[in-house]
Amino acid sequence: MHDSAILAWMLFFAQAFIQLLFMVRAVLRPHREPAARFAWVLVIALVPVVGVVAYVLFGEINLGRNRLASLRAALAKLPRADEVAGPSAEAALPDRFVPLFRVGQSVSYFAPVAGNRATLMPDSAAAIDAMVADIDAARESVHVLFYIWLGDGSGLKVADALRRAAARGVTCRAMADDVGSRAFIRSPHWRDLEKSGVKVAASLPVGNPLMRPFKGRIDMRNHRKIVVIDNAITYCGSQNCADAAFAVKARFAPWVDIMARFEGPVVRQNQHVFASNWMAQVNEDLGPLLAQPLAPAGPGFIAQVVATGAAVRYSAMPETFVSLMNAARRELVITTPYYVPDEPLQAALCASARRGVNTTIIFPKRNDSWIVAAASRSYYAELLEAGVQIHEYVGGLLHAKTLTLDGAMTLIGSANIDRRSFELNAENNILLHDAEFTDAVRARQQVFLEASQPVTRPQVAAYSRWRRLLNNSIAMLGPVL
Repeated sequence: MHDSAILAWMLFFAQAFIQLLFMVRAVLRPHREPAARFAWVLVIALVPVVGVVAYVLFGEINLGRNRLASLRAALAKLPRADEVAGPSAEAALPDRFVPLFRVGQSVSYFAPVAGNRATLMPDSAAAIDAMVADIDAARESVHVLFYIWLGDGSGLKVADALRRAAARGVTCRAMADDVGSRAFIRSPHWRDLEKSGVKVAASLPVGNPLMRPFKGRIDMRNHRKIVVIDNAITYCGSQNCADAAFAVKARFAPWVDIMARFEGPVVRQNQHVFASNWMAQVNEDLGPLLAQPLAPAGPGFIAQVVATGAAVRYSAMPETFVSLMNAARRELVITTPYYVPDEPLQAALCASARRGVNTTIIFPKRNDSWIVAAASRSYYAELLEAGVQIHEYVGGLLHAKTLTLDGAMTLIGSANIDRRSFELNAENNILLHDAEFTDAVRARQQVFLEASQPVTRPQVAAYSRWRRLLNNSIAMLGPVL
């Protein structure tokens, strides 16, 4: 046998061994659905080199040992999450809603606390203006964290307000995701913030992209949107620090978001989330901020921060959604830009409609990700058959992430109903029990509905064979996307 033939056989067996090694690793990986295991085994088997490289880059939920250790060390230094905002108000909840807050507490340990108030912002521009006004009125501290921060009108308004606050002696800390806000972090605007006295930090810095796969996945990102002012005011919702025109993806504009301004003990819970993110990245102890005495709780509703990410237990976000869906008795309304569910979540949404709950979900008609749009539409037929009402928003890219339940419960925040939010992103949401605020969110959902087109079973049945093949094929690969 020629040397070249021997070498070819050696390379073949080496490749086969590496393939087998990674296939076994994919099968043995904990916290993975059988469909995900099968999908990765198939990819590695059918496209040997590309499949192995893809698995190394994207096959495992790996924040990185050092990052995870830093985050856990930060959490260990901070006051206990279940005590940071005062005593639990679980006893004041209706019995049927107690389990929902228990699921939330099992995620990030924040207890449901009473005495909260909230105002729903009219639109994105009004939300930015309200944030700027609160920053301008700040006396002690301002903390901001955004996934995407752009150097546009809104982004610069917030940056200017931070500089003004720092100039009058307010302690300001600004954090942005190193990928989502890459251009802003590397712009003169970020350097100007630092020069003016604002403390700045990039969340989950990429560093050398060639070395990143060996230190943790590059696409595990901090998707949170948090503003905390004077330990007394916080903002939570879907809005990034950017104009609705969203220059980086202007052809999908306007981006239609939702943001709420909160006061009360729940602010301390969002402060805890910010502090843990900050301390994982910066050698600065924010524990004293969270140890300050709480103001006496006034009238207000019960709320709880539900913050998910790599440092909390597996499946936290989908379990939260499924619990809320299963609790619905009369009406369930959801808005989300991205819908790539796992099997239990799809089943829970269908079951909601089948037991007679008026179940509605609103998606954007035009999505900035054609892959996610195709995967989402592969689920339409089953949802419609179960009785779920599907609407597609035509007034821009509907980016609001909301859930209202029976006119009494609201979930608002940054989490989408897709695998990225479930497994990769750090997210923050607020779950609350209040008829008045839920009515306000439900009215906003109705505005979205009136600017949407219903999707019908005949329309979905009329999809061409090639379109159904594309949608279903992409959805089938959902576990590896």
